[in-house]
Amino acid sequence: MPRQRLNVLKTYKLYIGGKFPRTESGRTMTATDFSTGEHLAHFSHASRKDLRDAVVAARSAFTGWRGTTPYLRSQILYRAAEMIESRAAAFSAELVDLTGAKKAEADAEVALSIDRLVHFAGWCDKYGQVFSSVNPVASSHFNFTTPEPTGVVGLLAPDEPGLLGLVTLIGQTILSGNTVVAIASETIPLPAITLAEALATSDLPGGVVNLLTGKRDELAPWLASHMDVNAIVDGSGDRHIHTELRAGAAKNLKRVSDHSCRSADEWMSEKACDPYRILDTVEWKTAWHPIGV
Repeated sequence: MPRQRLNVLKTYKLYIGGKFPRTESGRTMTATDFSTGEHLAHFSHASRKDLRDAVVAARSAFTGWRGTTPYLRSQILYRAAEMIESRAAAFSAELVDLTGAKKAEADAEVALSIDRLVHFAGWCDKYGQVFSSVNPVASSHFNFTTPEPTGVVGLLAPDEPGLLGLVTLIGQTILSGNTVVAIASETIPLPAITLAEALATSDLPGGVVNLLTGKRDELAPWLASHMDVNAIVDGSGDRHIHTELRAGAAKNLKRVSDHSCRSADEWMSEKACDPYRILDTVEWKTAWHPIGV
């Protein structure tokens, strides 16, 4: 009689500080096949404590990542794109299973996600030159204004497209030296942790990107009101969530930017990677220097 075995289904964990811990709450959620309803995997249902741990990890990584040269950050993002490329088949399969998309559509989203990360890698050592300025002043000084990273940034990914939206938000935020705490799509969560596995095997330092899965409406208010989060980028497209983010952010006057798009097609357009969106998570430093000294 042939031996029978059960499939070993994967439990997708969180990604915090370069490691893959289970949620401290012990809670999980179930991902199912879009077409058949078949159980695919469990994934972690992150808690408020997990979010606090992710913010601590992001803050710890900020000084080192901020101090990394723009050229090196560019190389690291490019290496991350290479690692996503090496897992392209796995990303495509997850998108097909979770969304019911055709394989060609899933392959196209994965390919564009890789290309977009390469696009942002190219901006690492260019956005400073493009957006800096030398200002005219009424004294014998040089006056320069240059962008600097704002700190720890909270991100909320859209539900569609599940992978491309998340990659876009992460890429445009960390290229300037910020670190992030990202809340993945609640309906398409698996590509987010597969993305984390790709980032963990790249040269990206642990803590620069932290990924949480779970209930968006549960995690978003805590992220917005956290006093050590410096800015929020909302790509969810959920008006109720965006209102809650603004209310929570008022406690420490953190900036909340709406980077949502109206459709998946818009996420695939140039609008979604507008370089001016980089400026929503930077601060401006002005320096004076005497002429002739």
